[in-house]
Amino acid sequence: MIAINEIIGMVLMAIGLLFQVLGAFGLIRLPDVYNRLQAATKSITLGAISIAIGVGVAEPTLLPKALIVAFFLLLTNPIISHGIARAAYRSGVPLWKGSVIDQYEKALERSGKGGDPQ
Repeated sequence: MIAINEIIGMVLMAIGLLFQVLGAFGLIRLPDVYNRLQAATKSITLGAISIAIGVGVAEPTLLPKALIVAFFLLLTNPIISHGIARAAYRSGVPLWKGSVIDQYEKALERSGKGGDPQ
């Protein structure tokens, strides 16, 4: 018979898998690097955390390690994605044509650093 913690762990892992698939779909479907980073940061981070916690719940001896992994994923993925987006913007990767406003350019102009990436 399957224990309740294994069922909960499998449900968490299935939810994580769903987020991973949706994040991968977003990476394929979205128009520019900035939108793709949004999909990767939000959904793939949540999916990976859900899978890690699901493994920890299904196998209680791995729960402390799974929580540490989930914490570091939550801490590092948004920071890394922000760095990639900033580097892409500074190197001149254009925004999608349908983008309405470029708030980062305005912030650079206010700070005196200028909007020119070169």
